[in-house]
Amino acid sequence: MAAVTGGVLGWILLRLADAGQFDARMWEAFTYRGVQLRILTGVVDTVKAFVLAVVLSMLLGFLFAAGRLSAHRVLRGPAGALVEFFRAVPVIITVFALYATDLLRTCVTAVADLLRNALASPGEWLAANFASPTLWALVIGIALYNGAAQAEILRAGVGAVPRGQFEAGYALGMRKTQVMTVVAMPQAVRTMLPSIISQMVVTLKDTSLGFFIMYEELLYAGKLLAQNTATPYGYPYLPVLCVVGSLYIVTCTLLSYAARRLASRNSYTIPSGHRQRYLMTMTGMVRDRRVRSRESFLEEGRGK
Repeated sequence: MAAVTGGVLGWILLRLADAGQFDARMWEAFTYRGVQLRILTGVVDTVKAFVLAVVLSMLLGFLFAAGRLSAHRVLRGPAGALVEFFRAVPVIITVFALYATDLLRTCVTAVADLLRNALASPGEWLAANFASPTLWALVIGIALYNGAAQAEILRAGVGAVPRGQFEAGYALGMRKTQVMTVVAMPQAVRTMLPSIISQMVVTLKDTSLGFFIMYEELLYAGKLLAQNTATPYGYPYLPVLCVVGSLYIVTCTLLSYAARRLASRNSYTIPSGHRQRYLMTMTGMVRDRRVRSRESFLEEGRGK
């Protein structure tokens, strides 16, 4: 098997060498300012889609996780169905469906007009840079899938919280919503932070799907460069692929490094006293608020 793989790889390299893809003069195009600006624009558009998708996916993740953890079947059922649906549907299909939807284009156009009329010059800048149907088709499509994945990560994190933490919250008179938001969810996020960041790496790589709807992210910018930059030895497909691939590898490696650092940092045992102190501090605030409200109620009763 290794011999077959090596033979195929050698044949591919020979074909590329015959086409002049390894010639040093193929790389001269990257010394031109226009080519550098095109690549920089692709990087900026990729980061823009990535940041928007991460923010939206985390919001959807918390929303879906809250629904799946709800004690009410009317919330738990639809939330579970949405999570399983968006996890099962390929991201490219969701992106294409949103891109072909007239409703999305109408909404983006309406928001762009609203920004221009309400904010004048800043609104014009926001509309020019963010009011793009292709951008939001990509962002929403990626966020729906990754939001469903983040919801499962958060749900697993809540399940890993010791049961005593919940019982302590209930013993102090907290409702389930307060226990989830004050006690369980902060610990779940801290525990699952490496997995959350690893899923963000997937979100970053998913931005390359904008290539199929002609969103000018990094991969699409590389395609335009390879097709429109002619040299005496042909079109520089391999150099462009190396540059674009290297940029993706660097960014994903940085995010993965951050995930490993957080994993190693969270691997240390946290003294139980710290958790108890945090719990008592947060629940004490809730209890003090209830005491103040009870006292104000009694004072109003005495006044009457």
